[in-house]
Amino acid sequence: MKTFLEEVNERINGVPIQRCYHCRKCTAGCPLAFAMEYNPNRIIKMIQLGMKREVLTSSTIWLCASCETCITRCPNQVDIARMMDVLREMAIREGIPAKEKNVLSFHQAFLSCIRSRGRINEPLMMVNYKLRSGDLFSDMGMGIDMFLKGKLPLISPKTKDLKAVRDIFEKTK
Repeated sequence: MKTFLEEVNERINGVPIQRCYHCRKCTAGCPLAFAMEYNPNRIIKMIQLGMKREVLTSSTIWLCASCETCITRCPNQVDIARMMDVLREMAIREGIPAKEKNVLSFHQAFLSCIRSRGRINEPLMMVNYKLRSGDLFSDMGMGIDMFLKGKLPLISPKTKDLKAVRDIFEKTK
């Protein structure tokens, strides 16, 4: 049976997280570390210690914005943003609910938009998210203002090779 560390490394399919020597540059650069239950460096340590339940039930994996500041600062190119994505998918597969309200709904709306169009269409994704979260009107005024200022195009171009995008989703089920 694989350890939690082996399972995560296999799914990352890149630089193994054992290369982390805990310099904490990832945490120092993370714009959301202040809001996280455990900082990125601590999550890596918890994975290395086999603390699967604690990691998958933490709010940290759902708060990561995947901005990739961590990987640009990491002297060993440990892809923490990819690691967080893998951890979110593992939590979903294991039926572990996200600690942060509606973040799973946003994640699902985002992936649904990518799957259907190959790229983000903001209005379509917002409608999808609003329907999933049940929070239909809380920021409608801001949405209208953004639309009137030209920040939310009604139609965004589709990806040229939509089949390739769908193949990726099929392979990574």
